[in-house]
Amino acid sequence: FGVPLETLIQDATQCGVPFLVTQMVEYLEVFGLERVGIFRISGSVNKIKKLKQKYNQGEKVDLVNDGDVDSVASLLKLFLKELPVAVFPDNICSGLLKTFQGTERNENQENNLRQLLSCLPKAHQNLLQFLSAFLLKVATYSAVNFMTLENLAIVFGPALFK
Repeated sequence: FGVPLETLIQDATQCGVPFLVTQMVEYLEVFGLERVGIFRISGSVNKIKKLKQKYNQGEKVDLVNDGDVDSVASLLKLFLKELPVAVFPDNICSGLLKTFQGTERNENQENNLRQLLSCLPKAHQNLLQFLSAFLLKVATYSAVNFMTLENLAIVFGPALFK
């Protein structure tokens, strides 16, 4: 936690995403997709603190026995918030704001967006792609968990953009 993504890539899985992120997402895919308000309800402060400490000390983390859906979901958001450089760094954020200032969608915006995303560091691109796929999966359960894409954007926006 609090370490640049590029540093964690040494620990990454085959998709180029830090192991702890894949571990948390896999847990949430199994146990959390149907959880009402996943990512909105805060987890146990003590559990989050203990799990974070284990990850930081390089210990083996058993989310099934030591965690719960709300604590793991909170821990994932905390990891993203504590990145020293946000998934969308400042230079990309200003470009995104300029691209989407107008209210009308057009082909130029799409091209600008593709260009901006291609400027993200590879570690950030990998994490964004992985998280996007997961959050789309969460949203497919919105009839049960009430987490639409809009709700997920509200919850994750502050963690992805600083």
